[in-house]
Amino acid sequence: MQKAKIFLSLGSNLGDRQKNIQTAIEYLKENVEIEKVSTIIETKPYGYTQQPHFLNCCLMGKTSLLPFELLDFVLGIEKKMGRERIFKWGPRNIDIDILFYDSLVIDDKKLKIPHPELQKRDFVLIPLNEIAPDFVHPVLKKTVSQLYRELVNTK
Repeated sequence: MQKAKIFLSLGSNLGDRQKNIQTAIEYLKENVEIEKVSTIIETKPYGYTQQPHFLNCCLMGKTSLLPFELLDFVLGIEKKMGRERIFKWGPRNIDIDILFYDSLVIDDKKLKIPHPELQKRDFVLIPLNEIAPDFVHPVLKKTVSQLYRELVNTK
């Protein structure tokens, strides 16, 4: 079976943020052949702003997991690391989002791929642009670098 190319976003703003991201990457290696990891950047919180700053990065890899299996796998890592979902956009020790899975489009109440908000988030587009500027968003039909430039120009 051919492996799917995936892009994930990782974030942390509680505890040892750097260690949390490194630990999550180690766990991901169980089912993801990691090809590139972006620079880790510090960003202001999005949505709910009364919380500590985040460290964020993106990674590119390959997996033989199907999309919903990948979702269960990353949610399992978050749970294993002690993530508590108290409220939307609240503080978290680890957050792993599936940004792209090949050029698949999934719109399910449990899973949306591509991630529906990625084009609005500099904390996703800055590191994603570093590792995959030419990847084309399968819905918006624009490259990551085009999406990044558009976001920068609207600020």
